[in-house]
Amino acid sequence: MGRKLGRIISIALVVLATGTAHSQSTPTNSGPVFPNKPIRIVTSLPGGGSDLMARIIAQGLPANLGQPIVVENRPGGVVPGEIVFKAPPDGYTLLVSGNLLWLQPFMKGNRVPYDPVKNFAPVSLVTNAPNILVVHPSVAAASVKELIALAKAKPGVLNCSTAATASSSHLALELFKSMAGVDVVRIPYKGNVPAVTDLMGGQVQMSFATPAAVTPHAKSGKLKILAVTSLQPFTLFPGAPTMAASGLPGYESGTITGLFAPAKTPAAIVNKLYQEVARGINAGEVKDKLLATGVEVVAGTPAQLAAAVKSEMSRLGKVIKDNDIRDE
Repeated sequence: MGRKLGRIISIALVVLATGTAHSQSTPTNSGPVFPNKPIRIVTSLPGGGSDLMARIIAQGLPANLGQPIVVENRPGGVVPGEIVFKAPPDGYTLLVSGNLLWLQPFMKGNRVPYDPVKNFAPVSLVTNAPNILVVHPSVAAASVKELIALAKAKPGVLNCSTAATASSSHLALELFKSMAGVDVVRIPYKGNVPAVTDLMGGQVQMSFATPAAVTPHAKSGKLKILAVTSLQPFTLFPGAPTMAASGLPGYESGTITGLFAPAKTPAAIVNKLYQEVARGINAGEVKDKLLATGVEVVAGTPAQLAAAVKSEMSRLGKVIKDNDIRDE
């Protein structure tokens, strides 16, 4: 019991064992079917985005898996990943994580005990959520091009609120500054909500906010939405242009959430997990819960998740290195 002290473990028994589990499971090369015991999903501390996604994924797994799903919360930026990459590659220990899993290795002062590509088997690109570029109504810019022109005319005058270091809003700002060639002052906050609150109050002029933080104010006139940071138009803000189509070709940033297994997990098990997760999160009630959090349901294949991770490591890893961003 001593080893378990300090652990924060929350168990969600969302899939009951059924008598049909054996016939509906996936055989492995060694003979036993999968799954034939509970599956655990390791993620970050309660209350964060990854924790929420893990719980919704667990709720969405259909009953034909025939086993309990355990959501296990662990503290620390690298602890969940370390637990999973050291686990047996049998599909019974999974990881739900956002961008920090593969971006932390680029941060100065950070020692990451795993390789985000070599030590994990991608299972599914679960969700995607771009940032929303918003400005205070007093800012004399009605488009990204006009904002860039304003920033170039007044270098160091515009202030941009962001969440914590290396958050999606922070990296979106640094990418914007780099690609647009502008000098904008970052004002860090502890979260997206206070960052948007001060933007509405006029303490700062702009922000790359999360959809969840912007949605309540999107139609109130308290903020001007200039663009979304995804390459394609965003479902929840269909009228907003993309940054890429607004004068910054190739601009892409945001938060993606993925489901991973340890490296060398058999392909048959990975495929089984992908199919069931995709089916589960696309179910009406579960999909509605995800959309309500401000994310877009992707249910992408293992190959799509692998490609997204490598793309972000190339694109945003450079931003982290160029700006000497350190882990906090």
